[in-house]
Amino acid sequence: MTPSDPPSPDGTPIELTILPRIRDLGDGFEVRRVLPFVERRMVGPFVFFDQFGPTILRSGAGLDVRPHPHIGLATVTYLLEGEILHRDSLGSRQLIRPGAVNWMTAGRGIAHSERTPEEVRRHDSRIFGVQLWVGRRRPMRRPRPPFIITMPRPCRRSRRRASASR
Repeated sequence: MTPSDPPSPDGTPIELTILPRIRDLGDGFEVRRVLPFVERRMVGPFVFFDQFGPTILRSGAGLDVRPHPHIGLATVTYLLEGEILHRDSLGSRQLIRPGAVNWMTAGRGIAHSERTPEEVRRHDSRIFGVQLWVGRRRPMRRPRPPFIITMPRPCRRSRRRASASR
C-alpha cells in the first residue's frame, strides 16, 4: 500500500489490490480472473474467482467448456444474464439461469461440462456471471459428490419493514 492508496470503508488499510487478468478458456471465450494471484493464492476458502461477460454470444456460437475433472473442491456458478447447460459424470443435467446458484462439490472426483444450450445458440444471446472455486482442506470422502442447484426466488419486502418505512 502506498500513502496515496485510500483506506477501506471501515478505515483499515487495504492490504493488496488485485486487478483481474484476462484468460481465454477456448474458442475466444474470455474470463476476468482475480484468483489465483501471484501474491495471493486464495482469499478465505476461494481459490479461483472468475467473472465472465457481460458479452454477446453471436448466433451459432456459445460457451463450450468441454468435460474436465475436479477433485476436492466445489464450484459455485451464478448468472446475471444468459443460460448455461451443466452436465456431469453423476448424470446431472441442469440448465442454469440468472439468479440460480449452481453448487457442484467435487469430493473424490467429478467431470463436468458447461455449454450454451442448443436452442439459445440459434440467435444472439448475452452471458454474464461469476464462478468461484471453493477449496476444501480434505476431499470429501463421499463416493458420489453432491450437485445442488438453488432456483431463484423473487425478493419480497416484509410487511413489518414496509409499514415501518412509511
